[in-house]
Amino acid sequence: MNIARFGAAALAAAVFVAAAGSARAVVPASHTLMPAMAQPAFSLTDNNAADMQYCRSTGGIVEHRIPEYGTNNPNPLVLAGSADFCQYTSKDKSSRIHVLLTTLNATLPSLAAMAYYAHPKLIEGPCTSGGANPASCYCTQLGGSDQFGGANLAGGAWVGRGIDADLEACIFPDMSSIDSWGLAYRSNGTIRGTDLSKVLKYKKPK
Repeated sequence: MNIARFGAAALAAAVFVAAAGSARAVVPASHTLMPAMAQPAFSLTDNNAADMQYCRSTGGIVEHRIPEYGTNNPNPLVLAGSADFCQYTSKDKSSRIHVLLTTLNATLPSLAAMAYYAHPKLIEGPCTSGGANPASCYCTQLGGSDQFGGANLAGGAWVGRGIDADLEACIFPDMSSIDSWGLAYRSNGTIRGTDLSKVLKYKKPK
């Protein structure tokens, strides 16, 4: 697909349709609200004990993170809000992937889950030249963003404790999220941490 012509939003729509098979299969025909019988994927922190237990029961670790702007500086600015992620580590301890708890536990489709299932190829050029961050660039190609304050040298991240303290979380317009590097590696067939298709509650239609 030509990104210059269609833009990131069109690619995101293509990812959604490619993974779902048909947008009509997951979008109601009317404009009425979906019945409240499945957990949506649009909250960053609306978790409960069952959500956290599901993360742990599938081999993950629950992480509470806060957003900070200017993480490339000695005194970053702590922003409002927080988010809970599930971190999965590979058996050989060489890689990890992070998925927002609400994305992990959603039974309805989310843009992050669709992007992971479809894993379109990273479009090279702007993402692989000039010192660009390929994971962050790929996130924008999918229609998400992991940037704080736009493209600048200040930096920003969802900050937690321990390994991967500064997380590049690719957040989509529906507020679903999987970390940018996990999505970027997935685009070339490399699984980081664990294969999320085996733990996401929403399953790709066959």
